[in-house]
Amino acid sequence: MIKGVLKTWKEDRGFGFISPDDGGKDIFIHISALKGTSRRPVTGDVIYYQVARDNRGKYKAVNAYIEGVEILEEKAAGFLNTRKGIVLIVLALVAIAAVVVALNLAP
Repeated sequence: MIKGVLKTWKEDRGFGFISPDDGGKDIFIHISALKGTSRRPVTGDVIYYQVARDNRGKYKAVNAYIEGVEILEEKAAGFLNTRKGIVLIVLALVAIAAVVVALNLAP
């Protein structure tokens, strides 16, 4: 991952530019590169990202995240790996099995 600082951000258009820490050229970033973040970016945020070329051959940030900002998708997926998540899954399976058995025993 590359580290940089969000130099500009146009909230109304959902994009901005990152100034890489290595001093290279500014990199375009679109809001879609920040999937699952719990808040929108603001100028000055530290951004970690990878670089890819768009369909016109220009470089852009992809798979990005904001330093210190929670990623909601990971939190939701992580719940299924907790004790509570596993208990809820087991209870749901038991309830489904009980309904299936009850339906099969009904005349």
